[in-house]
Amino acid sequence: MATKSANLYARIEPDVKEQAESILSALGIPASNAINMFYKQIILNRGLPFEVKLPTAKPADVAELSEIELDAELEKGYADMLEGRAKPARQVRGEYYRA
Repeated sequence: MATKSANLYARIEPDVKEQAESILSALGIPASNAINMFYKQIILNRGLPFEVKLPTAKPADVAELSEIELDAELEKGYADMLEGRAKPARQVRGEYYRA
C-alpha cells in the first residue's frame, strides 16, 4: 500500500459535509478513505465516476399540465413504483434528513 503523505484541502458546505460524514460513519468509512476511493475511481474511469450533465428535459410543472397530461404523468410514476424504479422520499432526502 502506498504511503499517504499528500494533503487535500477543500471548502465544502457545512450541511453537505455533516450529512455525508454521518452516512460514511454509519458505513464505517472514514472521510479520508472515501475521498481516496473517489480519487481512485476518477483514475479508473479517466474522469468522474458519474455523469455530469444538464437534464435533457425539465421536470413537469403540474400547474401547466392538462388533466390528461397529469393523469399520464401519474400513471408513469405508478408504473415506476410497481417496477421498483422508485425510492421512498426518506431515502431520496437522506436517512438523516431532519424536517
